[in-house]
Amino acid sequence: MRIPLPLPLRDLRVVNSYAVGTAGGVTLIDPGWASRESETMLLMALDSMGYAPTDIRQILVTHAHWDHYTQAVKWRDELGVEILLGAEERHSIEGFDALAGVHPNQVPVLIRAGAQELARAVAALRWEPYERDMPFTAPDRWLSDGDLVDADGVTITARATPGHTRGHTVFEASGMAFTGDHLLPRITPSIAFERVPERLPLRSFLRSLQLFLHLPDARMLPAHGDTDHRTRQRAQELLDHHDVRLTTIADLVVAGASTAFEAARRMRWTRSERSLSELETIHQMVAVLEVSAHLELLVSTGVLRADESGEVTTFAVC
Repeated sequence: MRIPLPLPLRDLRVVNSYAVGTAGGVTLIDPGWASRESETMLLMALDSMGYAPTDIRQILVTHAHWDHYTQAVKWRDELGVEILLGAEERHSIEGFDALAGVHPNQVPVLIRAGAQELARAVAALRWEPYERDMPFTAPDRWLSDGDLVDADGVTITARATPGHTRGHTVFEASGMAFTGDHLLPRITPSIAFERVPERLPLRSFLRSLQLFLHLPDARMLPAHGDTDHRTRQRAQELLDHHDVRLTTIADLVVAGASTAFEAARRMRWTRSERSLSELETIHQMVAVLEVSAHLELLVSTGVLRADESGEVTTFAVC
């Protein structure tokens, strides 16, 4: 059962939680943001299925972003329900320090991208009231690629899909894929919100997309958006999108955009084709960091070269 839950965010209003119910209880996937409103709706949905909170056997979480994970931690602490999460999420959980700021890792990356003014704006951001005191601790069990989870006779397979986060995991069961933020129906997920990111997250994301061209096609059950898509087609669409973006960014470097910030300024963003300056601070940050990730991948494949000798990294054609 899909359970749409409200989010307190301005730009992302709903997260899809899923309940796999059996005679022996229920397994939850991505139970949402820890808030009173979300918890109430989740309880109502479980009640409509004939379950109480004490019937929850385990909670699987695709990744540790708060709109997926914090309610799981809250219920684990209150009800003793086991949480299962991808093993590579340990880096960002262990590295989290609320006193370090909202986006402490992103500020130096923005400076190296040539976006000093934007870096200052991001550094000045403060936690919103709904972001404070979120439950954010390690799960009970770390999952690795290929691990099998028994949901009272329903076998769920964990597929490691790093990219959006290091430990992002897709869960497969009976021709369905609970894709979290890895495969979304309308957008490509950001790779900008980790505390401790890997070296080349875009490379990992593209490899994780390639995985779904070879796995059996499945119904796509994403964390945001509708459920009318198939995994193989959507994975190919996202691969095609990033192929175009890699070419676009390489061409911009050829045309003289020597930094990630300059390339981002020359591009258009969102379906409304907005300029970078028209975006809010957070979206500007995501755009510049996305360009940075593409540039780093182009360097790793020998298309571009990078000069990191100064405060700002510059790029040129090999």
